[in-house]
Amino acid sequence: MASGDSSKTPQEQQQNVGSTTHEEDFAQGNYGILPLIQSKEKIDRQLISVRDINEKLAKQTIWVRGRLHISRGKGKQCFLVIRHQSATIQAVVCVNENVSKPMVKFAATITKESIIDVQGEVTLAPTPIESCTQKDVELQVTKIFVVSPAEPRLPLLIEDAMRPDEPTSESAQAPHANQDTRLDNRVIDLRTPANQAIYRVEAGVCKLFRDTLDAKGFVEIHTPKIISAASEGGANVFQVTYFKSNAYLAQSPQFYKQMAIAADFGKVYTIGAVFRAEDSNTHRHLTEFVGLDLEMAFGYHYHEVVNTIGDLFTQIFKGLAERFATEIAIINKQFPCEPFEFVEPALRLEYKEGLALLAEAGIQMGSEEDLTTENERILGRIVKAKYHTDFYILDKYPLAVRPFYTMPDPDNPKYSNSYDMFMRGEEILSGAQRVHDAQLLLERVKHHKINIDQIKSYIDAFRYGCPPHAGGGIGLERVLMLYLGLGNVRKTSMFPRDPKRITP
Repeated sequence: MASGDSSKTPQEQQQNVGSTTHEEDFAQGNYGILPLIQSKEKIDRQLISVRDINEKLAKQTIWVRGRLHISRGKGKQCFLVIRHQSATIQAVVCVNENVSKPMVKFAATITKESIIDVQGEVTLAPTPIESCTQKDVELQVTKIFVVSPAEPRLPLLIEDAMRPDEPTSESAQAPHANQDTRLDNRVIDLRTPANQAIYRVEAGVCKLFRDTLDAKGFVEIHTPKIISAASEGGANVFQVTYFKSNAYLAQSPQFYKQMAIAADFGKVYTIGAVFRAEDSNTHRHLTEFVGLDLEMAFGYHYHEVVNTIGDLFTQIFKGLAERFATEIAIINKQFPCEPFEFVEPALRLEYKEGLALLAEAGIQMGSEEDLTTENERILGRIVKAKYHTDFYILDKYPLAVRPFYTMPDPDNPKYSNSYDMFMRGEEILSGAQRVHDAQLLLERVKHHKINIDQIKSYIDAFRYGCPPHAGGGIGLERVLMLYLGLGNVRKTSMFPRDPKRITP
């Protein structure tokens, strides 16, 4: 816990510093606590981002806003580290003709994580400041004001939250924040440089997803999240009261993206919340996550769609490496990980080939048996060693383990025109050619013992002609977790929801 006199507010502590010395304090107008900013006046002042402060600004006087990351008072001077998002810079408050002793003392008593405005001259650092991102420059403070004070006792210290999960020789004795402590105090936890970078990379995944599909002629659509029947035909749904009847939170946008294809939109995608009432407390399951879904009409073979999705992932991987190298380096500093490998075009294996590779490793499975999570991991390691890729496509799954709307394989009815895609040995997309014939769809619905009345509008969509089509659904948080090697999907969900957590 941070130290401090909890009987007084930060404002009271800091105001008292200057109250006994104002009579002889020549710098009293250069520091203090600002009144609450209520947009009363407009100030013509440019605030420079910490990450933009470099040697080119040397000898210039600038204003900076950031959080007080660390402070260390020593005699007539005080060293501060100012943090804004992922960037940090050292600032020095030193007694001189513009800075009084009370001003130095005031700076030393500002609580960690307070938001401050600092005016200072940019100077070249005598030696590189290794503890800051801005290593070659520092600020010589001339004015310092508290914009928003933090309470003295923080429930989570940023320096604890910034340490790696696996203690290094340097940090073995230092306190480590566990996952629940981080998530209980998520607003503070999200301030760490690694978390600031993670969610910028996550935004990059969404942008690359959109940009790539837009360039391929897809249309972004938005689908209902309150639906009349389970979209995956299973029991893992959240039931909600809907006026005088019941409804469900959508497990996926499956029905509606297919209906958009039947309505001649050709190629569609959607980004939105997906809900799964699965009591799974694992590293990769959430009860609410962000789905990146797409659906596409094709000419004569569903591999047209498989190849499109494979190229989509290739473009995302390329784009992340090109555009987010700085953020990835920041993340790797706290969470070390091997660089993500992929081949172009994406590797595609048939399910039977996957089983054969497992058999060679001594793992026997039935031809219509679904892969377990552990077997997926083992197969991922085998594929990485043999083909040098962390991403691959597994095609032609057994029909028995797929949803009712999956098109059977025309050559072997025990198999299907369906596929999963994997990153680092874990599934990140499940997809298939869909049944677009109403009569065959009815047969599949009856086989799965699904209430036809509940999905009548979905079945009716295929009675009036529908092009052959296929698609898939991607879990955003899982993609990011596996690309960055973070080990837990809760690290890539800003405010995660699982069976044991619905706050904050």
